Amino acid sequence: MKKIVAFDFDGTITRKDTLLEFIKFARGLKAFCIGMLHYSPVLLAYKFKLYSNWKAKQLIFSYFFKEMPLVDFNMICDQFFARRGDLLYTSAVKQINEHLDRQAEVLIISASVENWVRPFAHYLGIKNVLCTRLEVDEKGNLTGRFATFNCYGQEKVNRLAAIYPERRKFYLIAYGDSRGDRELLALADEKYYKLFRK
Repeated sequence: MKKIVAFDFDGTITRKDTLLEFIKFARGLKAFCIGMLHYSPVLLAYKFKLYSNWKAKQLIFSYFFKEMPLVDFNMICDQFFARRGDLLYTSAVKQINEHLDRQAEVLIISASVENWVRPFAHYLGIKNVLCTRLEVDEKGNLTGRFATFNCYGQEKVNRLAAIYPERRKFYLIAYGDSRGDRELLALADEKYYKLFRK
């Protein structure tokens, strides 16, 4: 039976939430703090489950990156990996390598933006990346909106099913660390929660 190994990204493979780290890297600490202060009511509402995950995330992303040329954004994503490879858990990298050595199909399923996850995935030898994608206008600039559903919770299961529709034909191993991974972990034959934090 085919073996599929699905890794969450933020907090599972990486030590920190990469959205926040990416904003600090791309815009600087001062601009980051100003933006977070500006959206503190939204973040507070999200914490108390009064505002949805994807709406809060899209608002913050739009504030920092709306109208940026995609080419420039992707260049920053590559630079982010080059400078912040230290975000990866060494134990997670080792586990990924072991799965790849055993010829398993390894993929990342994450609510993070695909553009900055891909350089990490390329380094890790992972080809399949199922993440949140960005909308781009006709001029090649970011609109500040997401082109797909935020890849969180049930959407992770939906995205997996889109490329592997026949669930009975594969053995699923899943790694996660948060509420956003609950549905994916529930689907798995073998599951690991916060494994690499130990």
